[in-house]
Amino acid sequence: MSASEATRRQVVVVGGGFAGLQVVRKLRDAAVEVTLVDRQNFHLFQPLVYQVATGALSAAEVAAPLRAVLKRQGNVRVLLAEVSGFDLERRQVVLDHLPNGARGERLEYDTLVVAGGSRYSYFGHDDWRERAPELKSLAGALNIRNRILTAFEAAEVEPDEERRRSWLTFVVVGGGPTGVEMAGQIAELAREALRRDFRHIDTRSARVLLVETADRILTGFPPSLSHKAEHALEKLGVTPLVEHTVVDVGSASVAIRSASGEVDDVGAHTVIWAAGVAASPLAGALAAAAGSEVDRAGRLTVMADLTLADHPEVFAIGDMVRIVQGDGTVVALPGLAPVAMQEGRYVARVIRDRLRGRATKEFRYVDKGNLATIGRSKAVADVKGIRLAGFAAWVTWLVVHLFYLIGFQNRLLVVTRWTFSFLTHGRGARLITESRGSSAA
Repeated sequence: MSASEATRRQVVVVGGGFAGLQVVRKLRDAAVEVTLVDRQNFHLFQPLVYQVATGALSAAEVAAPLRAVLKRQGNVRVLLAEVSGFDLERRQVVLDHLPNGARGERLEYDTLVVAGGSRYSYFGHDDWRERAPELKSLAGALNIRNRILTAFEAAEVEPDEERRRSWLTFVVVGGGPTGVEMAGQIAELAREALRRDFRHIDTRSARVLLVETADRILTGFPPSLSHKAEHALEKLGVTPLVEHTVVDVGSASVAIRSASGEVDDVGAHTVIWAAGVAASPLAGALAAAAGSEVDRAGRLTVMADLTLADHPEVFAIGDMVRIVQGDGTVVALPGLAPVAMQEGRYVARVIRDRLRGRATKEFRYVDKGNLATIGRSKAVADVKGIRLAGFAAWVTWLVVHLFYLIGFQNRLLVVTRWTFSFLTHGRGARLITESRGSSAA
């Protein structure tokens, strides 16, 4: 670092997701030096991860290397490392697992932005994690793809009818947008993309169960759209089980309790977890360093300007926080990409305003609506009071997701994939990339 660079304010951003990347990109022309720290070398477009899990897209089409995204931004450097702690008094971030094997390295900052995101919560049953992988990561999506495709392969060679039925039963836990999208994609995969690929099984006989504890799916949408989504799923062959709860996950079965208290043991080798969100462990580490606490979901409480109390130089944003508003009420915003992006842009504006000696109004989230796709030409949308379902909502979903996808090349590839899939009902990324026996048990 040159002498002129060393005298500029050092901004450290932890996390290259939607929130962190927005902070970095919006500081492009600011008089600061930015260090982006992430344990992965890529930005993952999480809204499309479920399409990787069902073979509609390949991993590279929903992920962009961080260095490639930021290569033209001269005031940024990228560090591949895992943050293990914070020293707020010395203004240092502790780094572990650097590529050269170093551990305990300390990175100094003038301004710190922590955007650690979230992970799925198994509600105290972390032993289910191995048998019911989640869709928050690229590794999880690839694991799920292996399990789904292996299940069909196993059914093809299984002589016992009952065991074959269990191989062809897929359980998706969680009726939010991710769960709904995942269930719809599995149903389409079984009924369209794979139906001519096998000789001894009829893939259209596959069962897809969508388990939701609430009394309807898509609880973040108006009830009318929830019911339309449920009807569309049923037409695809998905069985929504509302007011049902998963109480146990075994290696070849799932115990599901109904509203009446009856427990049904469903034979299923493939279970996908899309229910319950908990904050990144970084929220707890930051809270411990600041002498504060986290809530039941592991979220850290921040002030109205997204800073820590008594530490105005430290920002925490994204799924890992809840916000104390100006009137004293505490709000936990939805864990959605638009929320994270708006918070990222706001923090970048605060940093710029501070450099100029200006004050910044408190953060206010502008709700731009919700979108969820169900299947081919089917979606629901609630955008600023306008409620859409069917083809119009699906087109809206396509346009919005392409707009926010990082990188022109990825947009072009995804459009090509989607066009091919729409015209042929096919999926080109149906690869099993793990050895037999490692993904299906």
